[in-house]
Amino acid sequence: MAKAEVEPRDAFKDALAWQGLGGGDAAEHCAAKALLFMGQYGEAAQRFEDLAQRIKADAATKAALLGQSAQGWMLANLPERADDVLTAALGLLADDAGLRVDRGLARAQMRRYGPAVEDFSRAIEIEPRRAEAYAFRAAAYRYLDKLDLASADVEMALRIEPENPEALLERGFIRRLSGDDTGARADWLLVIEAAPNTAAARTAQENLQLMDSGAEKPE
Repeated sequence: MAKAEVEPRDAFKDALAWQGLGGGDAAEHCAAKALLFMGQYGEAAQRFEDLAQRIKADAATKAALLGQSAQGWMLANLPERADDVLTAALGLLADDAGLRVDRGLARAQMRRYGPAVEDFSRAIEIEPRRAEAYAFRAAAYRYLDKLDLASADVEMALRIEPENPEALLERGFIRRLSGDDTGARADWLLVIEAAPNTAAARTAQENLQLMDSGAEKPE
């Protein structure tokens, strides 16, 4: 499983060999993870999903496999499939904050911001100091044109985790929308500095370029 993250092609070959030797579900789990890190997102997601359906294991293990499947579907730009899988996972483990956050992200990607807020709010109820849940709920509130609520969530996220990249990114969006380009620039530069080579940093860089080009609104 560790090798799948750093040498996924070799790990996939090892998993296939292990399957041939009777490795069963454990070998299939390794193969699915290797495919995920190889960028074969849809294939990996389907394998995780199939494994969760047939494996003889407790609810937490099945839910974790479905969560991994959802990760693959999201990376494959299929949030609808991710939503379905995460709904099934939450049927097994209703009070898992991570699964709630993930389903909220899937729903936000589908522009279902109201249901996304509900999932992020439930995650916060379960884990009140989960900074990312506040940051993601802030983004959903922003899309719902509720900037006061978005601002409050961002400040809470940053009190919990002062360098949280999602919260800094979101505060930059809110500041830009409020006409504070200087503050937005400062936040997005902080994201790039605090979390380089991440999706948040790439988004921050893109929005800095948009602002410098004279675009009216953040993307």
